[in-house]
Amino acid sequence: MNDTDSGRRGGLWASTAAGLLLALALAGCGSGSNGTSDAGAPPSASGAPSAAVVSPPPAPAVAAPSASTPAAAPSAAGPAALPRSEPVALEIPAIGVRTDLLKLGLRENGSLEVPQDSGNGAPASWYNGSPTPGERGPSVMLGHVNSPNGRGGVFADLRKLAPGMDVAVSRADGSTAVFTVDRGELYGKDSFPTLEVYGNTSGPELRLITCDGYDPATGLFDDNYVIYAKLKA
Repeated sequence: MNDTDSGRRGGLWASTAAGLLLALALAGCGSGSNGTSDAGAPPSASGAPSAAVVSPPPAPAVAAPSASTPAAAPSAAGPAALPRSEPVALEIPAIGVRTDLLKLGLRENGSLEVPQDSGNGAPASWYNGSPTPGERGPSVMLGHVNSPNGRGGVFADLRKLAPGMDVAVSRADGSTAVFTVDRGELYGKDSFPTLEVYGNTSGPELRLITCDGYDPATGLFDDNYVIYAKLKA
């Protein structure tokens, strides 16, 4: 696939993202075998996942970006977008993460599939409706913050990532897309900035999403934590 195709795919992703935003914002960190989402820094004694995956509103739920929020245009700066190739593994050396990647989409009811955890921890997953890592646009990966076995989930230490740290994604074509962390952001699930996280980008980017903000009074997780990274090589 050439760069033109990659750009077209990015546009298609942006146009369909609006209909998926709510589901993605509230999901991406589930750990229960029932498909519910967990999040945040869960109490080690509990280990029980919580927080619900919510179905997205009918697309298009959000209009295309207006003049005040224009879609990003391709930029000549930075590394060129890679051809499409699905991810197979994710490595984050700074926090000791090396995980195979599931490839998950949407359930029949429109809610996002989340990794199933039988009790020994679950791998992270790539949302297969987003660009593949290295294509233009934001490639979205989701991971647990906790596990029913009481240990941390695959994205338990996402908050420890700092700007400049590397994230490597092995791809099915044998190549590796290396991303550099730009920043991490904490968002309340009721105020998730959907277009900022899932909207078009001028170059290849990566989003790592888990949950945060455990509330012991409710047993739920109120927030999402998002790592933003850009293609390095």
